[in-house]
Amino acid sequence: MDLTPDACYRAIETRDARFDGRLFIGVTSTGIYCRPVCPARTPKRENCTFHRSAAAAEEAGFRACLRCRPETSPDLGAWLGTSATVRRALTLIEAGALDSGDVEALAARLGVGDRQLRRLFKAHLGASPVGVAQTRRVLLAKQLIHETDLPMGEVALAAGFGSVRRFNETFQSLYKRPPLALRRRGAREPAGGALTLMLRYKPPYDWDGLLNFLRLRAIPGVETVTGNTYARTITVGPDAGTLSVTPAGDNRLAVAIRFPTLTALPTILARVRRVFDLSADPVLIGEHLAADPALAAMIAARPGLRVPGAWDGFELAVRAILGQQITVPAAVKLAGRLTAEWGDPLTDSWAQPGLTLTFPRAERLAGADIAGLGLMPGARARAISSIAAAVAADPQLFGPRASLEEAVATLRALPGVGEWTAQYIAMRQLREPDAFPAADIGLMRALEADGVRPTPAQLLARAEQWRPWRAYAALHLWASDTPVSKEPRHAKRAA
Repeated sequence: MDLTPDACYRAIETRDARFDGRLFIGVTSTGIYCRPVCPARTPKRENCTFHRSAAAAEEAGFRACLRCRPETSPDLGAWLGTSATVRRALTLIEAGALDSGDVEALAARLGVGDRQLRRLFKAHLGASPVGVAQTRRVLLAKQLIHETDLPMGEVALAAGFGSVRRFNETFQSLYKRPPLALRRRGAREPAGGALTLMLRYKPPYDWDGLLNFLRLRAIPGVETVTGNTYARTITVGPDAGTLSVTPAGDNRLAVAIRFPTLTALPTILARVRRVFDLSADPVLIGEHLAADPALAAMIAARPGLRVPGAWDGFELAVRAILGQQITVPAAVKLAGRLTAEWGDPLTDSWAQPGLTLTFPRAERLAGADIAGLGLMPGARARAISSIAAAVAADPQLFGPRASLEEAVATLRALPGVGEWTAQYIAMRQLREPDAFPAADIGLMRALEADGVRPTPAQLLARAEQWRPWRAYAALHLWASDTPVSKEPRHAKRAA
């Protein structure tokens, strides 16, 4: 890490929240590791070691503090270090890549050797890929023990442990006590049958901006925005359920999940973090982008602006194609009709007010006569059918690639997907922070000066100084370019 040990120690002396999620402190006299904001008495300097990640602290032999609870710190793992490969690997690990596969398979998906991947993890996170996956399982299990009343067997399954025996052995080894001993309160009935967990983020957070973005695009029957709460139907594998997300204070979001399969919980939480961009470090991003005077005022006006993610890559691709050359309300109406025709209804036990349908699965749309419904021009209908068939054949089609360039090239090979759509999918689904649709008319209009708009080539050259966070620059430019009444569009198509 860039911080010196003395700077790290000053951060824990002052309990500086800016370092929460970016720094973990191992205390050699107790064998415990803590967050910088831990309320416990500050340990002596000679007893402190400093680690880039919770996984690094655990690999060094420390166990998580029961007071500051490292599992509740902001999840900034994707922002540690500068390696895009590590960031993409963390995305895959969070989605369960090492629960059903090994490091060799993970490295192959990223286009690197397994030895190189291990070296990158050690350099940027101070831990191995397997160590990161194990720590994520342990910390999720610990959070479930503290925040829910699930039986220990269900906690083990929900956290991704292969067996209850392995779960018990891990906790006994780490904490010298059985998992149940960590639960300190009496049982409570879950509200509305939902499993509720708190997910932290690093402030500031422009919740109103993100919620408005989702509200404008909410598909009837699939999504609702009521008051300060976003809710939607979700699918993981063959199962379906619902979730809702609401600000809970103290830089947290309360996520209420109603789903029939507990083993899907890590995947669901990973997608929630993606949709709400919880791994971003807005201070770091803002400071970098504000070096451009044109962006400085925009960042000051909207601190904590996030890049809204997507629940599913196929759903986002269909939305993007539906929205070509039409307004957001019109695209939402089309998506609603498509869903009403081919979406699956939720069973009564899982349906909620306003949430009755799941977005159509790729398998259903691949064989559907979309053009025959007369919803859109035949070319777009055929593009959706072709993409549905491609996703049905390759469920990992919208997964991370070895590089942004490779991801865009893969996406552009799909029918109906040009450079703009590919960059848009890379921003919202693949979580590529440097994705940038340079030919977007809204971006060029936002930087217009004296009646002259930059060309796509000029905009791309200007955006070089915004790397590696051009996607966030694009969101700020879009947000500054009048109220959103239309999807951002490719300049030639807009013309």
